[in-house]
Amino acid sequence: MATSFQCTLVTPERQLVDQPVTYASIPAWDGLMGVEPQRAPLMIKLGAGALRLDSESGKSDLYFVSGGFAQMKDNKLTLIADAAVAADKIDKTTAKAELEAVLGQVAVGEDAIALKKSKVDAARAKLAIVDH
Repeated sequence: MATSFQCTLVTPERQLVDQPVTYASIPAWDGLMGVEPQRAPLMIKLGAGALRLDSESGKSDLYFVSGGFAQMKDNKLTLIADAAVAADKIDKTTAKAELEAVLGQVAVGEDAIALKKSKVDAARAKLAIVDH
């Protein structure tokens, strides 16, 4: 039985990951989902949050991902994210400023409130990743 699976993370701009991993913790739109080798096929909508990829060496890599989809098929996990950035590339000061700016916005109407909430969640997720 396989102990790892191929994982690819891409955005419209670039490919960030293409490597074997032993486990992936994915921020789905409705909560975290864990993926292990030989998992049954799935297709999920991504939310905003921390993507953790564990390698065979025992090292874990963290990424902030937001929006898009993930598919597991034939022991290959493909994540197509609207936005993604490695944890070590997130600037804490910028993330704090982003959160403060979003919290200061006035949202009127259901759509504006939902958009503000998603932006707040994303900014908080970035800060949580930096503080990890």
